[in-house]
Amino acid sequence: MTGLDLAHRLRGWRGLALAALVAFVAGLPGLLLLPPLDRDESRYAQATSQMLETGDFVDIRFQDEPRWKKPVGIYWMQAAAVAVTGNAENRAIQPYRLPSLLGAMIAALACAWVGTAVFGTRTGVLAGAILGACFLLSTEAGIAKTDAVLMACVTAAMAALMRIYLAVRANDPPRRPHKLIFWGALGLSILVKGPIGLVVILPAILALSVWDRDFLWLKPLGWGWGLALVALIVGPWALAITVATDGGFWREAIAGDLAPKVAGGHESHGAPPGVYLLLLPLLFFPATLLLPASISTAWHRRTEPAIRFLICWLVPGWLIFELTPTKLVHYTLPTFGALALLAAVALTRPIGALSRRVGAVLGLVAAGLIVAITVYGVSNYATSTAQTWAAITMVSAVAAAAVGGFLLLNKAPVAALVTALALGVLSHTALSGTIRQLRPLAIAPQLTKVLKEANLHPRQGLTTSPVAITTFHEPSFVFLTGRTTQLTDAEGAARALSEGRPAIVEARDAEAFAQAAARLGVTGRAVGEVSGHNYSTGDDVDLTVYAPPGADVPVEGAQ
Repeated sequence: MTGLDLAHRLRGWRGLALAALVAFVAGLPGLLLLPPLDRDESRYAQATSQMLETGDFVDIRFQDEPRWKKPVGIYWMQAAAVAVTGNAENRAIQPYRLPSLLGAMIAALACAWVGTAVFGTRTGVLAGAILGACFLLSTEAGIAKTDAVLMACVTAAMAALMRIYLAVRANDPPRRPHKLIFWGALGLSILVKGPIGLVVILPAILALSVWDRDFLWLKPLGWGWGLALVALIVGPWALAITVATDGGFWREAIAGDLAPKVAGGHESHGAPPGVYLLLLPLLFFPATLLLPASISTAWHRRTEPAIRFLICWLVPGWLIFELTPTKLVHYTLPTFGALALLAAVALTRPIGALSRRVGAVLGLVAAGLIVAITVYGVSNYATSTAQTWAAITMVSAVAAAAVGGFLLLNKAPVAALVTALALGVLSHTALSGTIRQLRPLAIAPQLTKVLKEANLHPRQGLTTSPVAITTFHEPSFVFLTGRTTQLTDAEGAARALSEGRPAIVEARDAEAFAQAAARLGVTGRAVGEVSGHNYSTGDDVDLTVYAPPGADVPVEGAQ
């Protein structure tokens, strides 16, 4: 089959579906295999669970504490996914991750949609596949938080805006569906993560207008009804949360969350400018080999309106994220749609020797980082069952870079990309399996297993809830054991035993716990012990599970 035949077969919905399928296949293993993660994912999931339990879909809370950091959009989406697939009592994390997987698929589809319309079918489908397979988006696709959904909103908005911009440049009237997509996606991005989507969209509009010395292209955007649509999407909940919290939500979201991230390295996440650029080969893998060609294409074809739009989508937002003191790896994700499109466009013309050589080297660097990360994880935290997964992860990552680089150097860039994408998705799948086997990092699931085997889990109904736990106060444990879980100290753990509730005590609290239990005249029976590494704090923990006096604990309790 020739390239033209393939492009013909992928015209219309088939090509868009293929791009979405790549994102689905790349993101699904993480969704299925990873345990509940600390801290953000489990906080989101627990807050969503409490919405379903209480019926309060306005105020956002984690246990009894307000969680007024992000708007409500992602919680509503997760609640809908859980309601459709099960219920809040089922503590499986997978349903909470479904909106993220869907977001990644929509982002890849939107990228393919605009690429197909502007650059042709083959380029559009490849762009969508590049985006859907990249390590950063496929990782976020399997985590129950905002970033993959925000990516979908921003990519859809920018794709529609690109169609509008190019129509105006061609003296054609913009199509109303494109305007509707832009304003609708913009409104949803605000409902999901506040102003973060605007950090990419508004600078892109400004940079493009200044570069063109023309702001008139914005006039037919439909400002009147468009802003009204955004207000309709965001306004009802914004008013409701303002009333429900007496304005507290906005004070906390702006002064307590957003402002510290802009002012400094919030929550120890500070890093100097340039970090995102250094991480890009890893985060964009397996299409890393096309990064130099993407930059070359952007520079040499910058006078073309479509390429100019992609540059303005990518560069201003990226610079803002680089200059912001607080840095997390996913912050630049909303710009990756432009990067994927530039990479695919680079394939439409011969790639220069320097770009091919540097691309092949960068691919090997990224694969080397994946190997190093895998070796570190397996060496420090793995059980024997992780060896096979780790081997597949490393071999497929190296093969993606080596075979892809070889084909690129031999002037077969499309074959190089397709090979790298296939092997890269396999590597990411195996990496998810490897992480699942790093059991010392999965402390909360091990604790809940001990509780269940000892008939002490609150949902078994054989003991008075809640469970009390010292030191290990991570959201993953709260998510798995319920809203009433008591995060306490040694004194509180001893009191829990005296009240007929199970207690979990960290080794550093053991002496104080024994003294408090003696004062209360209560003794508990140790039914299991879990040791591991709390990656949120960087500390090793050793937790002992105690059954209260009189508890009906099986003789063969968890060991």
